Amino acid sequence: MSNRQQPWSEDDVRHGRILVLSDNPISRSIAAIASTAGRTVVVEPADDGGPGLDPLPGDAVVLCDHDAPDAPAVLRAALASDASYVAMMASRGRAAGLLDDLAAEGVDVSTLHVPAGHDLGGKAPGEIALSVVAEIVAESYGRHGGPMRG
Repeated sequence: MSNRQQPWSEDDVRHGRILVLSDNPISRSIAAIASTAGRTVVVEPADDGGPGLDPLPGDAVVLCDHDAPDAPAVLRAALASDASYVAMMASRGRAAGLLDDLAAEGVDVSTLHVPAGHDLGGKAPGEIALSVVAEIVAESYGRHGGPMRG
């Protein structure tokens, strides 16, 4: 038996699900990366919100298609829910009109992460997904993310 200290914990940590709308290369990459990290991922393939994501306390909601017909309704529901993280894949410029419309309706958009993810500089679907999953993990532990070095 080794007395070496391991950098990981085998404690059974419970996290909410990661709910993703809709099915595209970024959402599939989020599912692969987050599943590898031990998170439960639900991808709703219907770009009209399908039967609904129904976020529960502690869930993360990621809208991967800001042009989806039901994007405003999905964001309204997610922001009004007990989800711990709500994000949208879009540039600030592309998101501005939708955010203005939601704010005009009285929706509090102050907790919405847009653009979703950490600024890693990646452009490929997997790289973008990695930044989103990193942000979700950091948020779930009450961290901001960033380098571990001092």
